[in-house]
Amino acid sequence: MYTIKTMNAISGIIKEAMPEERYHIAMDAAPADAYLVRSADLHSTAFEDSLLAIGRAGAGTNNIPIDTCTSKGIVVFNTPGANANAVKELIIAALLLASRKIVDGIAWAQSLKGKGADVPKLVEKGKSQFVGPEILGKTLGVVGLGAIGGLVANSASSLGMKVIGYDPFISVESAWSLSRRIIRCNDLTELLSQCDYVTLHLPLLEQTKGMFGADTLASMKQGAALLNFSRGELVDNDALLAALESGHLRCYVTDFPNDQILGQPGVIPIPHLGASTPESEENCAAMVSQQIRDFLEHGDIVHSVNFPDVTLPRTAGYRITAIHQNIPNMISQLTGVVAAAHINIENMINKSRGDIGYTVLDLDEQPEESVLEAIRSVDGIIRVRAIGRL
Repeated sequence: MYTIKTMNAISGIIKEAMPEERYHIAMDAAPADAYLVRSADLHSTAFEDSLLAIGRAGAGTNNIPIDTCTSKGIVVFNTPGANANAVKELIIAALLLASRKIVDGIAWAQSLKGKGADVPKLVEKGKSQFVGPEILGKTLGVVGLGAIGGLVANSASSLGMKVIGYDPFISVESAWSLSRRIIRCNDLTELLSQCDYVTLHLPLLEQTKGMFGADTLASMKQGAALLNFSRGELVDNDALLAALESGHLRCYVTDFPNDQILGQPGVIPIPHLGASTPESEENCAAMVSQQIRDFLEHGDIVHSVNFPDVTLPRTAGYRITAIHQNIPNMISQLTGVVAAAHINIENMINKSRGDIGYTVLDLDEQPEESVLEAIRSVDGIIRVRAIGRL
């Protein structure tokens, strides 16, 4: 029986991957083998020694202390792509909001309440102040062509927009999913100078924080609109407001409002609704629960933010997994311990991610506790786990 602690309300769909005969799932479950979390802040949480994994039902992991988890051998999962369609649809709406002055028009129309029979005439008389361009034939720049950016690019192209994409780190999988109509650009400044709209799909890293500052915004086409549905900190607020005030930037639509930009002309703030659909919540919950199950029952790692992705089909009855420092002679020491116990290794895999390594050994017989203790005593070992027969 595995114990799963939910740190937020999570869709009941998780029980399809985690049946009650093998999993106890509760908000007060302890000691826990794994956490399932959405938005709860875990930075001040004291993790129990039993905790093996944290599953984030969403893409961002800013609410999880990744370095602490890594040092303790706690695998952190996220669900990239599970909410991609929900975010894509909101961005398509944002393109229209940035074009047609819909938000201003709605607010103005609401102000006509009480004008009685004069409302239709006032609407016809006043609507010209909300004229805005169509997106058909306009140019959209997509900065970052991952799960969400790729969907946005393809959808915008289908709507008749010319789409230019920039992503120096695009994966082969993401590249295959792009429409052939998407134009590739290798220089961000060149892209910005051509686009009527620019949408950001970047992770928040030290090197991307404030990436859209004064110089970058100045590279954008005069009168362009900027859409940010990735992270608010990608854009420098002071530079943004200056660009809006000067008229160089026509509009800024963001899913990440903050006090500095609220109420400012040209800013359309959306209250972080990107993944706020029932379908998205279910997709994230289903995906993360399956990831946690595969890890707990098989030691497989898929979509971890702090450990390498490792999958190995079960070829033997017993399995040892070892999280360790990525240092020379580690694999030979692990296999040496198993060989000294006269246990045959049926299959194995080792992968690394930076300073961290992960090794899986499939054995044809159950290892004694003394074998596990011998592995734990190897210098550089962080965590060892034995997984028995299914």
